[in-house]
Amino acid sequence: MARRLRPVGLDFIESAPLRLVFAREVAAPPGAVYRALALDVTEWPAWFTSVAVARPTREGAGREIRLKGGVRFQETIMAAEDPAVYAYRVDETNAPGMRALLEEWRLTPAATGTRVQWTFAADGPAPFRLAVKLARAGLGRSFRDAVTALDRRLAAADSRSTDRG
Repeated sequence: MARRLRPVGLDFIESAPLRLVFAREVAAPPGAVYRALALDVTEWPAWFTSVAVARPTREGAGREIRLKGGVRFQETIMAAEDPAVYAYRVDETNAPGMRALLEEWRLTPAATGTRVQWTFAADGPAPFRLAVKLARAGLGRSFRDAVTALDRRLAAADSRSTDRG
């Protein structure tokens, strides 16, 4: 059964009771990474293996995400105008325990490409917070694997377009 979560604003990234932050540098330029995150939503399952379905909703103002294993999210896009930040809030989910969730992807130019930082900001009762803290290593591995796969995918796409050019 889907449950409504507490609506939060972008400031929740800094004030959330639980914040997990992961970062990795990739070779792809920030613009390509941003397009993959914010504009090519339906392609997320091709590089983020825990995502089974991703599709825009409400004419791009929202997203529907289904994870492998059956967890579902209805989200509102909170920041997508600035190509350095892509953020979304979960409005409804079937995952237990969560009271609020906001995720932010921050892209910073790096010497060899882009520094990708993902912040998972959440609120829930003590058992939920403990479970997420215990899952930190797995979430970090999932992030690293996804960003690495995205970088490979973007490099392959760039190589194909260069070969045609």
